[in-house]
Amino acid sequence: MQHEAMILHGKSLFDYNNGDRAAEIILRRDDGFEDVLPVSFFFRSESEFLPGESEAINQSKGRILDIGAGSGVHSLVLQSRGLNVTAIDIDSKAVNIMIEKGIKDARCVDVMQFQDGPYDTLLMLGHGIGMTGNIQGLNRFLNHASGLLGENGQILMNSVDVRKTQDPVHLKYHEANKDKGRYFGEINLQFEYKGEQGPFFEWLHIDPQTLQRQAANINWKTEILYKHEDGEYLARLTCKRSAQ
Repeated sequence: MQHEAMILHGKSLFDYNNGDRAAEIILRRDDGFEDVLPVSFFFRSESEFLPGESEAINQSKGRILDIGAGSGVHSLVLQSRGLNVTAIDIDSKAVNIMIEKGIKDARCVDVMQFQDGPYDTLLMLGHGIGMTGNIQGLNRFLNHASGLLGENGQILMNSVDVRKTQDPVHLKYHEANKDKGRYFGEINLQFEYKGEQGPFFEWLHIDPQTLQRQAANINWKTEILYKHEDGEYLARLTCKRSAQ
């Protein structure tokens, strides 16, 4: 993901952390659809985690890399359990918040440029796999991730099967994607914060079946650990090469 696209998100985290509890950020799709997200969502306590998030926390093991960690809500919980956590984010303001909150190893880096390891768990919550942008980006990420994991390592990631929606606006968007020869879960988004608009960027919502198929093509096994009727799900990916 382009760093420029995340600057406004980082600003919203900074403002909330510094007392603006009413901070909101607008997510706008390229067809004009908008969703307003309270920034408080990124500062939740463990008791406020969604079921899939809680399951991911419980399934995390060993040395953990929290990718796109944001304000560090998941890393803080893992660290409090005595686990060894490295939290990375592409935005420096997010990383500064994590350091302020006491995360011991927080780094400002793009995961695709990250070379540390080996890790036992790569954690990508908040639909963080979306940062891969599209199917080709997902494949590139999985190839890179195999070099970050140790033997028997795992990726824990959540996403959403957008086909579960009944909203005609979303369904029309999916059909338009398919008409363009694109995967229906590839979307173009931009952030708007306090009247300032960022650049559009690609984001991927991948359904479980497509994830399993794409992952298998490059030697990954997919296991669905949690699924909700609204399309939300949690998956574990293990690289067959590292399990041998």
